[in-house]
Formats: sequence, structure tokens, C-alpha cells
Amino acid sequence: MTVTTPISPVALGATLYIPCMRGDLFTAVLGPRRPAGLRSAVLCLEDSVREEDLPTALTHLATFLRALVTREAAPTDPLLFIRPRSAAMLEHILCMPGIEHIDGFVVPKAHADTMPAYLSLPLHDRHRLMPTLETREACDPQEMRRFRDQLLAVQDRILVLRIGGNDLLQAMGLRRPANRTAYEGPLGGLIGQLVAGFAPWGFALSAPVLERYADAALLREEVLRDIEHGLLTKTAIHPAQIAVIQNALAVPADEEEEARLVLAEGSPAVFGRDGVMCEPATHRGWAERLLQRASLFGIADPRALRA
Repeated sequence: MTVTTPISPVALGATLYIPCMRGDLFTAVLGPRRPAGLRSAVLCLEDSVREEDLPTALTHLATFLRALVTREAAPTDPLLFIRPRSAAMLEHILCMPGIEHIDGFVVPKAHADTMPAYLSLPLHDRHRLMPTLETREACDPQEMRRFRDQLLAVQDRILVLRIGGNDLLQAMGLRRPANRTAYEGPLGGLIGQLVAGFAPWGFALSAPVLERYADAALLREEVLRDIEHGLLTKTAIHPAQIAVIQNALAVPADEEEEARLVLAEGSPAVFGRDGVMCEPATHRGWAERLLQRASLFGIADPRALRA
């Protein structure tokens, strides 16, 4: 599989999921009603659409794709993905005019037994896949190792692995309590396990959604925990979450300076800064990713960090 147009997972920012039941898809994503700061969007045909409404949702998607054909792309356009219900549905979608203008697809309920059906489809060179870890298999390290080995063969096609927090909790018969981040319960340990199982092999992961979209303070706290786990993109379900997520991804000025010192030509093998040991050979990967974050989301306002 040859893939063109490399995309950095960090560039996704807050990925907004939009149900295809909306009749104003084009206006909502690319028109005057587009949310400020939108960097990536997923047009969803899965859990957000009832079975009996699928024909209408697919019609809306087809209309959206036809509009893409007649429109000239702009540098500020968000990255666009589609979340089908199944591999059979994706096969149908791939025949729609305009599908070559989509950046890729979210693979629902992805694991080693479901993924081959998606990988066998005639994807366009530009199409990237974002498998979603949201079934009980994600709780089994052996199953995830089997899945990882499968994905390594097509790694250039995989943009990011999305963690489906609510579905994973549902598999345990749980729901996240109010006023708690994803890391203050069984989901926190599972996120750490998934990061350890995939990140060292070069896979990026996306942080799960916070369903309490009106709680901006809790969302900011959770994004800071996401960053600690190396999750530098996050699912959003409401436009109000976009600014909160992407502002929290801004880099503190002292960390940006430290990253530049780590990457500076001729920097010592080990040096101290403000009582912290810096070791370029060990911290180079962190520094490169941090400066990429800074280029996309800027330097954090010190007043926001104190809030």
C-alpha cells in the first residue's frame, strides 16, 4: 500500500465528530458555520446514527462529497474523515464520487479479526486509517499484540489509533463518574497499557472524548493528563470543546526553551537546567514532538496556566 500526503497525528488537534444525519454537513464543516479553529472532523455513520436513519445519513454524505468535487480546497480546510458502520458500508462509500477528496476513515471496533476486511478494500493512496480501540479485545494485551503485529505490515496507512473510552467502559459495565478525568478509574490503567503496547512501535494514539462537554475545567485537566501519556490529539463531540483542547495543547514557554536547548547543535551530552537533568540522547524525541506542538498550537499564556 502506497500512501501519499503525510499527515502528522499532532496536526489533528481536537477531532470533532459530526453525525451524518445533519442535512447541513457541508456548511457545518466547510462553510460559514464551521467551528472556529477546527483542524479535523469525522463524518459519523456509526453510533450517532440509528439503523433506520442510515439511508438518509448516506444521502447526506453523498451530497457532501459531490460538493467537495466542485469546491477548490483551501490551506485552512480541516482534515476530513468518515466513520462507516462496517467494511461493507465503507466499500459502498468508496464508490461515491468525491471520495478521493477525503483524507481517510475511522475504523470502528477495530481488532485483529475485524481489520483485514478494511485493509482489503481499494483505498485511495491518500486515505489514512484511524482504527478505534473500543472493544473488550483492547483489554487483552495478547489480543493487542496480535493486532499490533498486523498493523506493522501497513503502518504507513495508519494515522492514529483512537481510544474509545466510553465503549471500553461500557464493556466493563461502567460509566465515568461526574467530575473525574478518564485517568481516575479503570480506564486510566487501560490507557497506559495501550500507550505502552503501541507507542514504542511508532504508533500514535488519540485520547478519548470527555462526554461532559459543558465542563471546560475538567476537560482542560484531562487534556493535561492526555499530554502526560503522549496523547497529543483528542476526540471532541461538541464545538465548544475545540478551543479548550487546543489551548491546552499550547506549550509552556519554559518547556519550549528546554526543548530547544536539548536539540541545540553542540549541546552537552548531559546538562542541568533549573535543577533538572537534561540528556539529549534520551530526551530528543520528547523535544521534537514538543516543538511540533508549539508550531501548531503556540506558546501557552502564563495567565492560563495559573487559572
